Amino acid sequence: MQSGVAKHFVALLLIAPLLAGCLERGQPTMVDTSADDDAFCRSNNVAPGSNDYVICRKNRDVQRANANARTDRAQRNLAEQMLNNPTRP
Repeated sequence: MQSGVAKHFVALLLIAPLLAGCLERGQPTMVDTSADDDAFCRSNNVAPGSNDYVICRKNRDVQRANANARTDRAQRNLAEQMLNNPTRP
């Protein structure tokens, strides 16, 4: 009887990491891009803290958000196309 419980416990331990990966699906990974944005804005000879610097950082944020939106829209369109036009062998 105990060997059956042990087998189930071992199986659960082996499957748990795989199931944990499913919990992260759909949640984007947050990447710290502040150093890259800072370097980009400073390369345009803009002093940190100035109005031009703030505008530059805001523009970078907007560009990143637009790129993420385009990527999400392309993924949704692909999924919709695959659902509506299945290929049959």
